[in-house]
Amino acid sequence: MLREQGPRGVAATARPLACAADYAAAARAALPPDVWDYVDGGAGDELTLAANLAAFRRRAVRPRVLVDVAHRDTRTRVLGTDLAAPLAVAPMAYHRLVHPDGESGTARAAAAEGLLTVASTFASQTVEEIAAAAPGRVWFQLYCFRDRGLTADLVGRAQAAGCTALVLTGDAPLMGRRERDIRRGFVLPGDIEPANLRGLPGSGLAGGGLAGGGLAAGGLPGGRDLAAATRELLDPALTWDAVGWLAESSPLPLVIKGVMTAEDAVLAREAGAAAVIVSNHGGRQLDGAPATLDALAEVCDGAAGDIEVYLDGGVRRGLDVLKAVALGARLVLTGRPVLWGLAVAGEHGAREVLRLLKEELDLAMALSGRPSLARLGLDTLAPAEGDT
Repeated sequence: MLREQGPRGVAATARPLACAADYAAAARAALPPDVWDYVDGGAGDELTLAANLAAFRRRAVRPRVLVDVAHRDTRTRVLGTDLAAPLAVAPMAYHRLVHPDGESGTARAAAAEGLLTVASTFASQTVEEIAAAAPGRVWFQLYCFRDRGLTADLVGRAQAAGCTALVLTGDAPLMGRRERDIRRGFVLPGDIEPANLRGLPGSGLAGGGLAGGGLAAGGLPGGRDLAAATRELLDPALTWDAVGWLAESSPLPLVIKGVMTAEDAVLAREAGAAAVIVSNHGGRQLDGAPATLDALAEVCDGAAGDIEVYLDGGVRRGLDVLKAVALGARLVLTGRPVLWGLAVAGEHGAREVLRLLKEELDLAMALSGRPSLARLGLDTLAPAEGDT
C-alpha cells in the first residue's frame, strides 16, 4: 500500500497495488494527460504496440506436475553480470518527466532487486549520475550521431562512469510518427532535457539549443519539433560499418538493439556484437512490425548460439518473462511498467514493480513444474494459434 506525493500532480494511491496493471492505472490517473500519452503511446495506429501484448497472451504454458519445486532458481548471468532474475530495465528517455528521482532512482531500484538498468542517451540525468547510483549494474544505450566525435565522447564517458556494456539502437534512423504526442502538442517542460548532451560541442544543445523552450512533438509554437531535432542529431546513414567501429573502439561488450530478423542477427555476429535485443522500440518506431515474441525464434536461429539474445516489448508479467526465456531469450527487458512504478512512488514504486515481476516469475516457474531457468524450453509452451 503506497501513499506518496510525486511531481507534476502525481500522487500515489492508498489502494493496494497487486500487479503492474494496477500501477498503470494509478500512474494514468495522476500524470498529466500529455505525459501519460508520451509514456504509453506508440507509432501510427499502434498495431505493433498491441501486437507485443497479444503475442504473450496467445501462448499457453504446458504445466508439469509432481515435480519438486521446493527450491527455485531464477538467477542468471549476462555479459559478466550476475542477476537475481533474467530481467532488466529497458532504455527509456526522460524519467524525470514522471518523478524527480529520475533515472538514478530507477537504477537504484533495479540494483536493489539484483537487476540492471540500461540508461538512455536521452536520459534526464547524466550517465555519470546514473552509473554512480548503481555501480556495476548500468549499461549505456547509445544512439550514433552524425558527429562521430560526439558519439565517441559519449562512449568514453559511459566507460569512465563504470557502465559495463554499450547498447547501440539500430532501429531509429528517424523518429516514428507518434500521433498521440502530436495531438496533445507534447512539449518537454523547461526543466527536463537530454542531460547527457548538455553543452557538448556539436550536440545542438550548447547555450540552450534543443532544450531551450522545451522540445515539442509536432513543431508547435514554443517548442522544437522532436522528430526534427532527432533528424538533426542522429545519423540516418548508420550501417554495420559503424557497429564494427564501436566494437573495435571500446573494450565494453556491444549489444545491438532492434534486431528482428535472422539476417541481422548474422550481421551482428559478424560485426563483433556480443548480444542482440529483439526489439521493435516498444511499438514506437515502425508500426506494422511483428511482435518481438513472434520474431524471437528467428533471431535465435540467426544468432546460432554464438551471441546472446535478449528481448523487450510487451512485458507486463513475470509469466511473460518465463515465456520469453522458454523461447530462447537469455534476458528480458521491461520499460513502461517501471515508469508506472516510478510515477506512483518514485524509486520505491519502481522497485515494487520489479519485485512483483520477479515474484510472478518465481511462482510461474513453480506452478509450471520448472524450478530452474534451465528447465525452460520450447516444450514449456503450447503452440501459438496459427503455428504449425
